[in-house]
Amino acid sequence: MTHFTVKSRCLGLFVVLCMLAGSEFAFGAKNQILGEIRLQATNKAAKSSGVWIDGQYLGYLQELRGSRKILLMPGKHEIAVRQAGYTEFRRSVVVEPGQTREIPVNMVKDPRGVYPSDPSELKLSVDPDRAAVFVDGRFVGHAGEFGHGMLLAPGTHQIKIGLPGYRTFAATVTLLSRQTTVLKTSLVRGDIEQADPLIRRTDHP
Repeated sequence: MTHFTVKSRCLGLFVVLCMLAGSEFAFGAKNQILGEIRLQATNKAAKSSGVWIDGQYLGYLQELRGSRKILLMPGKHEIAVRQAGYTEFRRSVVVEPGQTREIPVNMVKDPRGVYPSDPSELKLSVDPDRAAVFVDGRFVGHAGEFGHGMLLAPGTHQIKIGLPGYRTFAATVTLLSRQTTVLKTSLVRGDIEQADPLIRRTDHP
């Protein structure tokens, strides 16, 4: 069975993203010691929210299922789910060998959210479109969400786009009020350890 693996530097995290689903485990007998986490979105915002486990960005919630299921080493793990304009969802979970744990995820609007007046629009065309997008150091969603554009305050912004297994794309854009800017890029495969730290973790107040 074809597969690939993403590992974080945090001890105990062993995330297996299987390319093909089947009746066999990707690692045979070794997989018997792993536990599975299934994140269940309970609202629309949760489906497109980014998922971090032990500080490692994995992708957006809706894609982490089926052939991209999450398998973890037994023990305690920290789960964070983030979306711009919503309160961060956090859970500490204890994974048991060979067991599956389902975790419902509900994203709640952040009452502190501030929306720009007289905004600019930034449209993204990114391959792969499941890559994480950061604006001025904060996660805002995955690239596929912004093909129709995102609204930002006019001015200069730092854009970073990344995904484990790819080199991070970074750009500085200056946006003008009521104008649309289009940013296109194809991420280049590279050593995961060379990815920007934002892809592995984000700091939130």
